[in-house]
Amino acid sequence: MTTRLYNFNPGPAALPLEVLEQAKETTVQYGGRGISIMEMSHRSKPVEQLSAETEQLLLELAGLSRNEYRALFMGGGASTQFAMLPLNFLAGGQIADYILSGSFSEKALHEAQYIGQTRIAASSQAEKWRRTPDVNSLRIQADAAYVHMTTNNTIEGSRFNIFPETGGVPLIADMTSDLLSRNIDYSRFSMIYAGAQKNLGPAGITVVIIRRDMLERCSKQIPLIWRYATYASNDSLYNTPPVHALYLTNLVLQWTKRQGGVQRLETVNRDKAALIYEAIDRSGGFYEGIIARGDRSDMNITWRLASKELELLFVQESEQHGFEGLAGHRSVGGIRASAYNAVPRAACEALADFMNDFMRRKG
Repeated sequence: MTTRLYNFNPGPAALPLEVLEQAKETTVQYGGRGISIMEMSHRSKPVEQLSAETEQLLLELAGLSRNEYRALFMGGGASTQFAMLPLNFLAGGQIADYILSGSFSEKALHEAQYIGQTRIAASSQAEKWRRTPDVNSLRIQADAAYVHMTTNNTIEGSRFNIFPETGGVPLIADMTSDLLSRNIDYSRFSMIYAGAQKNLGPAGITVVIIRRDMLERCSKQIPLIWRYATYASNDSLYNTPPVHALYLTNLVLQWTKRQGGVQRLETVNRDKAALIYEAIDRSGGFYEGIIARGDRSDMNITWRLASKELELLFVQESEQHGFEGLAGHRSVGGIRASAYNAVPRAACEALADFMNDFMRRKG
């Protein structure tokens, strides 16, 4: 096999090698049934069992009970959830509060504005997203439809370490780039959604974890296909789901459990990120971290060099040394290393060594 690259892509992102090997073995034939999972009817028993097992695994890893929550699987990516969320819960006359901390939280707000009334509860846009907004003193009106936040900002490289107290108002989060990467009290959230392509599986499937009482609030004025309640009542099989992506997500969740679950992965992720942040902070200004230290993400590590030309050279040389995906997002530039759960520590060690060597040669 060709030597695998050090994969720091932001999404679609690295998958565990053992999961890829396992999936390869079952591509032609699944469960001794003579066909692959990709060819099976989504009404078949194996797919029904796969969906139920994957739901239970996800809730277990998040520390949530199926008596209180459902885990749903659908297509469309997290960007579709930007619209589905207000369609279901932003009824006429109500206002939804949005906390803005980066590009994707802005996109979520813009979609909601097509559907109903919104209010910016807090924002760090004036600081160019270099930190997350302070939510300690956030005042949420009791009649708000919900409060929305993005817990980890994939593009900018920041994350929330403190979550707002919203009283009886549902707290809803886009956790696309940090779900199951750190130990969070997920029960504080009425709904969580995430594109799978960071820590949960491949691109093409989106997970929604939703408290059961929220299902009763879903609008009945929208088509069935857009209602969370429809997916829940049909165990995510109302229409044909991305079956192979669901299967790979199941394998990744099993792998996550074998690693020791979220608590263990948080420790590993903190250690991986520290290797790269140390190379940044000890560079004497050659590398400049973008995010305030207290708000730095362990998943998406961002920094700049003295010029765009030097950043381009860094990326070019990194590719020659077996690194993949280190260019910053096209909207902001700079450098970004996405060290998701499946990125091994050895990759982060190698990147830190490359950064130190590049600085010695170019500094």
